[in-house]
Amino acid sequence: MVTKNSLTMEDRILVVLAEYNSPMEAELAKSLLTSAGIYTELENEFMSTLYPPAVPCRLMVCEEDLEQAKGLLLQR
Repeated sequence: MVTKNSLTMEDRILVVLAEYNSPMEAELAKSLLTSAGIYTELENEFMSTLYPPAVPCRLMVCEEDLEQAKGLLLQR
């Protein structure tokens, strides 16, 4: 039996929590979530620097952490 704690990162599904036009804003949100113990990744971080309006920086979290992460971002 596989439990939540025994899953590896390869077994977890990442979902988009938020999109930002500024990588700096995305980094701030990522830092907040990471300090709360939520695993995060940024997608398109460098492309959004080159083409800010066309390519947003996506903040990704594990599917099982989505609701908690949304709540933390709403509180800030």
